[in-house]
Amino acid sequence: MTTFGERARAAIGRHGHLCVGIDPHEPLLAAWGLAADAAGVREFGLRVVEAAATRAGFVKPQVSFFERHGSAGLAALEDVLAAARAAGLVVIADAKRGDIGSTMDAYAAAWLTPGAPLEADALTVSPFLGVGALSGTFDLAHAHDKGAFVLAATSNPEAAALQRAVTAGGATVSSEIVAEVSDRNAAAIADGAWGSIGFVIGATVDWAEAGLAPFAPLAPILAPGFGHQGARADRLASIYGPMAPAVIASESRSILSAGPDGIADAIAAAAASYPPAAPSPARGETPDV
Repeated sequence: MTTFGERARAAIGRHGHLCVGIDPHEPLLAAWGLAADAAGVREFGLRVVEAAATRAGFVKPQVSFFERHGSAGLAALEDVLAAARAAGLVVIADAKRGDIGSTMDAYAAAWLTPGAPLEADALTVSPFLGVGALSGTFDLAHAHDKGAFVLAATSNPEAAALQRAVTAGGATVSSEIVAEVSDRNAAAIADGAWGSIGFVIGATVDWAEAGLAPFAPLAPILAPGFGHQGARADRLASIYGPMAPAVIASESRSILSAGPDGIADAIAAAAASYPPAAPSPARGETPDV
């Protein structure tokens, strides 16, 4: 089977950079004429999947909007995840799990084990209990050709003080996360391949302020902040520079607000608004850092 990094690379090459967020919060459910219950979030999710298939390469269900409805909500999420993967979409479960030892391993098993009820292609994870605490998750992802997206530099202002803090080594926390994960990617892949452990780096983040620089090997970058949050699709290349080929640009409200009758056209329009997926470095090359 192909590694997650290479599957993400292929999806960007086929469909472009857009990732459609599946965020069924109550105002959107009401606007779509759906009840704020498990049946409503299931219907919402399945309609987004249907609209995204063939128009985008990625979808990202926000797990919390399903969890709030208890076991019925999780059952609804199982149906949405299965439908999305059956449709050929790359599915990123936005659960932001982060813990230590066997607890984190159990989270990883829930989302990244083939055949698991909540199986996704990749999972967002938090490194703020230490990147080493995610070792079991990374190992499981590699074993099953799955992926993970490590929170590195998020766009919410509350995170700046922690993520931009300077460590004893003189680098920011964000920079050290990227460096440590990149070392793990380099040890796990062939030359020229994309790493399967990617990063969450918001589109509204100033790379210099966050202490970030281009990194190698290239790995997928999940990029919230486009659309409703203000980052413009036509600035993707200027925001991410040599990392732009690997960007998965997440949009949710700007697309979902089109409603059930307009969402397919909204996805198509959003996908077309991004510059064509740039070629990634050739095999054996690294980005110009």
